[in-house]
Formats: sequence, structure tokens, C-alpha cells
Amino acid sequence: MSGAAVELTGLTVRFVSRRRRTVAVDDVTLRVEPGEFVAIVGPSGCGKSTLLRAVAGLVPPTAGSVTLLGQPVTRPQTDIGFVFQRPALLEWRGARKNILLQAEMRGLDRAWAARRADELIELTGLTGFERALPHELSGGMQQRVALCRALLHQPPVLLMDEPFGALDALTREQLNAELNRIWRETGTTILLVTHSIAEAVFLGTRVEVMSPRPGRIVSTLPVDLPVERSYAQVMTDERFDRLSSSIRLLLGAGANH
Repeated sequence: MSGAAVELTGLTVRFVSRRRRTVAVDDVTLRVEPGEFVAIVGPSGCGKSTLLRAVAGLVPPTAGSVTLLGQPVTRPQTDIGFVFQRPALLEWRGARKNILLQAEMRGLDRAWAARRADELIELTGLTGFERALPHELSGGMQQRVALCRALLHQPPVLLMDEPFGALDALTREQLNAELNRIWRETGTTILLVTHSIAEAVFLGTRVEVMSPRPGRIVSTLPVDLPVERSYAQVMTDERFDRLSSSIRLLLGAGANH
């Protein structure tokens, strides 16, 4: 694939109601190359989720443009994967059947989809829980199911909106490590929004720092860490500390930008 996987040019999103006019995202220009893992970090309410929804075609730009895989985004996109803050699983379907819901909605070949689901179940450590209902799974395992569902159709671009934010710290680290491995093995382009500085640095090939609303990109920071990462290695790496400190300073000073 040639060209950018995702490209935002002067993206501005405003929401207008009877009582107020809110600028959620203001003049954001961003280019994501195929195979990159770009993490976007910023304070609550800065427009991170709005930006992601604009890429998915769920929120129309007020100004500027969004291009996905070389094509203008003018409607909801069906080729991408999207992992939301909550897994949104069907309570009456087991883990494997929740994953295969994607295949049913897309009319994918059943035999191919079944093989793909089994591969993803193994890849994400869900083996043995294929028939477990959502209430029988931990929060971390539910998010693994949601991730498998989003990856079932082999999307070239995966959007992730705070997918691990509700999990405990240890589970979050485990899933971050799993996600790093999945990204390396699949080559999927990933765009992640998060409040967590540590998560952004651990996962990203670069980190985009946003200002408080109206959300703007105030800094782009390359992540100079090995592609294959573990928390044991990364947490003792001075580059991790240095980059995390830089982001923390930027967020602390964000109101001045």
C-alpha cells in the first residue's frame, strides 16, 4: 500500500446546540504511515475520541479533511476495526460467537472466518474460554474478545478509543504487551487514544500530544524504543523515563498553548 494509511488536514470539528457552540478539535494535521502505531495522549475532554470518530467517518468535519487509505472519508467506514472503551459484547453469546458476529454482519465466508477466529483466540490467550459468556469473563478477557472481533476481517487500520482504561494496572500492562505482539505480527496500522502516558509511550512508535479543548496537536514525539517491548525492559530504560517526563511537562503546560 502506497501513501498514508490515515491523513488529517486542517481537521476542525465543532458541535453546535441551542445553548453553546463547542470546538472539540481545532485545525489538526496528522499523517499516519502504513504499519505505524500512533498513540494520541491528552487531558480529558480534549477531543481525542472525536478525532478518532472523525477518522472512522462517525463524526463529520466542520472544516478540513480526513483521508483513509487514500480515499476521502465522507461516510462511516466499514473496512477498519474499532475497539471502544467498553467491549459491548452480546450477553447471550459465548466468546467465539461474539467474535464471529463480525463475520455474520459482513457476510464473510464461514469456514474462513472460523479459522481466523481460532487463530485470534490463540493469539490473544483465550483458548479454553471459547464458549464462556461475557459475565463469566474478567474485564481484561472481555476486551480480548472485543479486540479479536475488531481484527477478524483483517482490517488495514485499527482505531482504539481508551480500550483498557477501565482495567486494573496489572491487567492493563498484560494487554499492552499482548497488543504490542499482535501489532508486530499483523502489521496493522493502529491509532490509539489514551489518558495514560505510560501506555502511550509503551505502545507507540510515536506519541502525539494534544492540548486541552479545543484539541490541537502541540507536539509530536518519536518513541526511540525497541519494536518488541516488555514492561520489565521498558520501565528500566532511561529513554522511557525521559519521554514520559517530556509528555508530562507538555500536558502540564498545555493550557498555555
